[in-house]
Amino acid sequence: MKQLRNYGDERQQAKCVDCAGANETIDHVPSRVLLDEPYPENLSGVPACLQCNQSFSADEEYLACLIECTLAGSAEPNGLKRQKIKRILQERPALARRLSRTRRETPGGIVFDVKTDRVRHVLLKMARGHAAFELNEPQFDEPLSVNFCPLPLLPEDQREEFETLSAAPRLSVWPEVGSRAMQRIAEGTDLGPLGWITVQPGRYRYSATADRGVIVRMVLSEYLAGEVLWG
Repeated sequence: MKQLRNYGDERQQAKCVDCAGANETIDHVPSRVLLDEPYPENLSGVPACLQCNQSFSADEEYLACLIECTLAGSAEPNGLKRQKIKRILQERPALARRLSRTRRETPGGIVFDVKTDRVRHVLLKMARGHAAFELNEPQFDEPLSVNFCPLPLLPEDQREEFETLSAAPRLSVWPEVGSRAMQRIAEGTDLGPLGWITVQPGRYRYSATADRGVIVRMVLSEYLAGEVLWG
């Protein structure tokens, strides 16, 4: 990704993007546990207090491992393709056991029971980061909605709307002047043909728009679709 400087109101970057507390650390968006090494250059970073930065680690690891185990149909480390996730589960056998206990065989295939609060926690954190980084519009309030679903389970019409961003309000109002989103629109930088920003092919892509509200959409491992909306 191209490194873009934020020319928007610098006061918007003076607080932790999650709790509006002290700006003590830089938090990567997305978390590196969701990406493969070598990491992309110029990975986005947003201000965060130390407590918030550290409080998401366990849930981020859980989500990354859950997705990989779901794709593999197993929580056995040796059966996983992503070396990072294999290593995490080898080093954290308790997590591997917890995931194994949630594995169920159904007529439709193997599924894992999901801790929805933990998934929501991570998606909301990343959406707040993207809103602050791309739009220069930190979102400290609770969103109107946080939705997520495996892409293969979305009905065809909903999948098309999600992928083409057509269910989001149109950009009749442009992002803040000087924000990274405005620069991407003006230059076409990093934007795919449908408006998605790809951080790492096959691992993570997102979009962030602002018009009558802020909408952030994310796709993790080309499997989990997430959408966070603020009014």
